[in-house]
Amino acid sequence: MKIVVLGAGVIGVTTAWYLAKSGHQVTVLDRQTSPALETSFGNAGEVSPGYSSPWAAPGIPMKAVKWLFMKHAPLIIRPMADAATWRWVMAMLRNCTAERYAVNKGRMVRIAEYSRDCLAELRTETGIHYDERMQGTLQVFRDQKQLDGIGKDIEVLKADGVPFNVLDPAGCVTAEPGLAPVKHKIVGGLQLPGDETGDCFKFTNALHKLCEDAGVVFRFGVDIRRLKYERDRIVAVETSLGDVEADAYVLALGSYAPALVKPLGLDLPVYPVKGYSITVPIVDEARAPVSTVMDETFKVAITRLGDRIRVGGMAEIAGFNLDLPPARRATLEHSVEDLFGGAGDQKRATFWTGLRPMTPDGTPVIGPTRYGNLYINGGHGTLGWTMSCGSGKVMADLVNRVKPAIETADLALSRYH
Repeated sequence: MKIVVLGAGVIGVTTAWYLAKSGHQVTVLDRQTSPALETSFGNAGEVSPGYSSPWAAPGIPMKAVKWLFMKHAPLIIRPMADAATWRWVMAMLRNCTAERYAVNKGRMVRIAEYSRDCLAELRTETGIHYDERMQGTLQVFRDQKQLDGIGKDIEVLKADGVPFNVLDPAGCVTAEPGLAPVKHKIVGGLQLPGDETGDCFKFTNALHKLCEDAGVVFRFGVDIRRLKYERDRIVAVETSLGDVEADAYVLALGSYAPALVKPLGLDLPVYPVKGYSITVPIVDEARAPVSTVMDETFKVAITRLGDRIRVGGMAEIAGFNLDLPPARRATLEHSVEDLFGGAGDQKRATFWTGLRPMTPDGTPVIGPTRYGNLYINGGHGTLGWTMSCGSGKVMADLVNRVKPAIETADLALSRYH
């Protein structure tokens, strides 16, 4: 079949790879000049299935009120009169129950664990490199209440067979020697030894080249205007370079997907939750992290990427705003310097922001729509890199009418209806 994939971020490119590998003629359209120049460009760098948790969790509403008064808050809500924003926020709050959290986390861990396996297979098959490391991740807790609150997460990890270790401060230092000078600031940690790290931008660009070798056609600098349809099928994509026709279409446009499908009568509850990162050159190897450290207090991930440290985090409800406030950079700098002081040169750090396409329940939307040849692969939020390969493989299976290796019925858009 001829298949058009809309979007050349990590989700779009992995989807194109698996579709091409299964024998399809694939074309990828993107408005940027090359792959992974938006949300996939500067993310935190984690491939962390075990930490795949929805932001909508018990206690979050009360924490959100507290965060409003924090200098280095992990959640920022800018005053907005946009009805769509508040509709999404209310839907997220409805998911902040213990029952829904357990269901949503289970879904997320399922696709994330599968995705890590797919990534490992792809790496073995192709020899792809992207500053990858397989040394696990470590979530550090600065107070006892945080450590005491990991019970529900551990239940899910046990249920899904995910290896984990609960560590005391000395154990945290053993896992991450750079934490030794600040051991007194840590009460404990949760380590997931099976997690990985890597540069999503490097991965996506390397896979883009492999896709081209496999026959995938990439058309960059293309403005995607609308989807043309007749009855229950898409007949073409209208673009700035003319109509593009195919047998099937996969939407992987992240935060920009809802606007494209709204004229089709499809309500895709994906919101652009803004995140930030800094990338810091390492100047002291002994003080630097060896893998990923999650700073639970500030919801910041500190990741080793080759000779750099990527520090990413925060969730800002601000629509499609892409400004770079100094206060957000200060939060990232504070977290990394407080835990790994002097490891990197902050004067040479680069500051970045991206729009994470988040659903109110945290689970991505992967599956068909009521239009017979239109599929959605989006809404991965902060976990697009973690879930990318598994999502692409699942999507290829669904297009091929092959039963995926994992349950997917509860991942489709239909779950909201």
